[in-house]
Amino acid sequence: MDNFAEHLVKKELTGSDKAKRAVIIVGGIAMTVALALSAVLMLGQGLIPFVGLVLAAVTGYGTYYIVSNMYVEYEYTFTNGELEVDKIIAKKKRKSMLEVSVGKFKDFGRYDDDTPEETDDMTVVFATSNIASEEWYADFDHDAYGSTRLVFCPNDNMLENMSKNLPRALRAKLEEAAD
Repeated sequence: MDNFAEHLVKKELTGSDKAKRAVIIVGGIAMTVALALSAVLMLGQGLIPFVGLVLAAVTGYGTYYIVSNMYVEYEYTFTNGELEVDKIIAKKKRKSMLEVSVGKFKDFGRYDDDTPEETDDMTVVFATSNIASEEWYADFDHDAYGSTRLVFCPNDNMLENMSKNLPRALRAKLEEAAD
């Protein structure tokens, strides 16, 4: 029987993300309106109004595109000992971030103040909701990234399924943390 679990996590926008989004929206709208108004005011000037309207449309679409790409979700899929992490942008584009065997984990636990520090040569992959109380970490060696730390937010079902494939020492550590 297959050991399978999946979980979808929406990345919550931080205060700085919200401020950036607001600046982009206000700036994009202002530029779009300014370009459209200047095109209308220059009617009868040949191709200049047409170019202004095209630039206004491009600016408006560019603003929409940038803002919509700020909405990110992460999907964790666990199948028979393999964990896959995908990034979903604007509910349209999917990008595979990494795939790892849970049996290769060197360390695993809650991501908090007691978590060992990242080393200088470590690649850190954040696939999290930005809610600290839900975050876990896993340290492992990855073929493409070398020494890697994954910070993610698995739910209880995912943790239960993953625990069956963890190395014995990490499984015991996880059971202690659950008590």
